[in-house]
Amino acid sequence: MVLVGVVLVAMSISGTAVALPSIGRDLDTSGAPLNWVVAGYNLAFAAMTLIAGSAADRIGRRRVFIAAALVFAAGFLATALSPAIIVIDIARIISGAGGAGIMAAGGAMLASSYDGAARNRAFALMGTMAGIGIAIGPTLAGLLIDATGWRGGFAAFTVVSLLVALGATRARESRANVSGPVDWAGSALFVAALSLLMFALLEAPALGWLHPGILISGIAGLVALALFGRVQRRSPAPVLAPALVANRGFMGWSLATLTTSIGFLGVLVFLPTYLQAAAGLSASAAGVAMLLLTAPVLVVPMVAVTLVNKGVSARLLIVIALALVVAGNLWLTGLNADHAVTAVAAPLVMIGVGMGASFGITDGQAMALVPADAVGMAAGFLNTLRGAAEALVIAAFSASLAGLLAAKLGDTGRAAAVGAGRLTNGAETEELDAFTWSWHLTQFGVGLLCLVLSIVVVTLIRGRAATSRGTA
Repeated sequence: MVLVGVVLVAMSISGTAVALPSIGRDLDTSGAPLNWVVAGYNLAFAAMTLIAGSAADRIGRRRVFIAAALVFAAGFLATALSPAIIVIDIARIISGAGGAGIMAAGGAMLASSYDGAARNRAFALMGTMAGIGIAIGPTLAGLLIDATGWRGGFAAFTVVSLLVALGATRARESRANVSGPVDWAGSALFVAALSLLMFALLEAPALGWLHPGILISGIAGLVALALFGRVQRRSPAPVLAPALVANRGFMGWSLATLTTSIGFLGVLVFLPTYLQAAAGLSASAAGVAMLLLTAPVLVVPMVAVTLVNKGVSARLLIVIALALVVAGNLWLTGLNADHAVTAVAAPLVMIGVGMGASFGITDGQAMALVPADAVGMAAGFLNTLRGAAEALVIAAFSASLAGLLAAKLGDTGRAAAVGAGRLTNGAETEELDAFTWSWHLTQFGVGLLCLVLSIVVVTLIRGRAATSRGTA
């Protein structure tokens, strides 16, 4: 049931991106309210994963997993029945919180059940299942949207999530030998910091970067983040132990998964809308085209872990993976409206292979460097980094596209509509040129960011091979 839950969480990220144009047309919305459908999910996922991981260690990993699956199902049911975009945004936040518990508690369940090479295979299989979810998410979502509408797709997730919760009742319970009070202050500060920073990034294109609300939110978010770090150093039972952050090897592998997530997610979320607008693809056709990005994640994780278990250096593989992600993102600056699918084919495959390799080895290598009693916290931290990267990438990518489109078109409302895939009759050429230009600059920025982070990763993991938990 853990692996089925992982598939659902991954599908809910990748599949929703294909549904955005349909939701926007049906509810007559665009811009930040529409982007919150994906961003709100990822915000809740990022904010709650670390908390869910620590809670799983304390009160039981199976118990947290079951509760999270029920919350996940409730959010999808509310989304399917939503009459307005604000209700969808709230429902997606609920689903994101449930997805956080599924991933954190599920990862902790695997880490507590396996060791050594078996643990590497377990996490590679978890990565493979996430890859399956990411790979089939856009295609399945597109088919469901064309057949039943976007509401039918969300309703289907509700049913499967309930089955996951039911199946998990037969799993073995486990918990860590930890005591002390729950770090409520740290948890609240972490959620507040991410929420405030996300709000500032998503709303800035519409309100303006110098709007008082944006400035206050951004500054308050940074202050909350600084306070979170201070509280963690003083807490007797921190939600994020400072010793975990001080572990250079663990942080290096954690930043590796963050980097590949940054390079992967912006393309995954926003390219389907561009393909539907520029190439005139249907939702299902755009989903099929995205297989160029997502299909490699189906097979590469197991290939990568097999190589590691046969003696190939995990550090060498992650360097290759990071190089592919950086090169693929920079190559996407060649995107053009005339040959949209063919222009992106090779770079999408490169990014997909890099992401797949990361899925296969980063979690196992990182978890091998933490003590057994901290596996829930460590699993939560890894997925928090992924979720935070995904949430902030969505916000930053959206802000960049919207800001550049507004600068090019001279109209924020028109820019929001173009960013949602709705072109103005008679002005399609001008708007597509602006959309493509905005994509080029945004992708260049993403590629440079991934390059800088990759250099940091190599510096941290150099000379630090993963050892077993017992000797870390």
